[in-house]
Amino acid sequence: MELQQMRYVVAVAETGGFTRAAERCHVVQSALSHQIARLEKELGARLFDRTSRSVRLTAAGEAFVPVARQALQAAERARAEVAAATGEVRGRLAVGAISTVAAVDLARELGAFRTRYPQVRISLQTGMSDLLIERVREGTLDVAFVGLVPGARTVGVREKELARGELVAVVAPGHPLAGREWTTLSRLARETFVDWAEGSAARRQRDDAFRAAGLTAEVAFEVAGVESLAKLVRAGLGIGMVPEAFASELPGLCVVRVRPAPERTERVVWSALGPSPAAMAFLAGLGVGADGEPEGSAAGA
Repeated sequence: MELQQMRYVVAVAETGGFTRAAERCHVVQSALSHQIARLEKELGARLFDRTSRSVRLTAAGEAFVPVARQALQAAERARAEVAAATGEVRGRLAVGAISTVAAVDLARELGAFRTRYPQVRISLQTGMSDLLIERVREGTLDVAFVGLVPGARTVGVREKELARGELVAVVAPGHPLAGREWTTLSRLARETFVDWAEGSAARRQRDDAFRAAGLTAEVAFEVAGVESLAKLVRAGLGIGMVPEAFASELPGLCVVRVRPAPERTERVVWSALGPSPAAMAFLAGLGVGADGEPEGSAAGA
């Protein structure tokens, strides 16, 4: 079993086809198919069900791919550690971030990091906090910037609190609350909400505050990104709640403070096994020590 064979299998699983996987791996499709067939023969099981229209993982493939990813990540980490021992930071830096990061200027930080460490391959993906934490835990991401309620606990990762703030309401200019400096949770409970997916960390920030006040809210529109939230609110379809530090990034909306205000913390998280050399250098640039907070802690809580 070779790392290249694992790389081909993961590529097919992620792209959904042999042609696209071959393009990603910069090989001809016949060579990629041949190597996967050799691996399947060695394992004694088919990893993919192939039809004229689709390629899907078999049960054996579903079991193989996560372990193959870990092996590839371990091999890359080993190369990076050897390079770091000779004074060179290289490898990858896979960063995840929620769409409302306000504690750091992420574009500026990544730009400065690339200038300082040109041998590191940088990638960025956005998503919800729970998913990003899971990807850090499984090794798909090296570092993630997330938003959680102050008392939320994280498991299987290390973390550092970067900022703590309040949520504010955002409404369309023609809304009855537009122009008001502040309002109450009980007043907001009469409104229709544009909000994040039920059960998500972002949704819990508002839900917990409403629940503590004995209130409920009608959520008619669920979104996965702040851009979608802003568009629906501008259209007058509902109101939303976003971090106060991020509200100024949403033009065309009126900001209203809330009392009592829901709170959230912004945190940076990384693997409980310790950061890679590239991740360690990136965290150091943020002023975060590699030890951070103990695994399973609620930073700043």
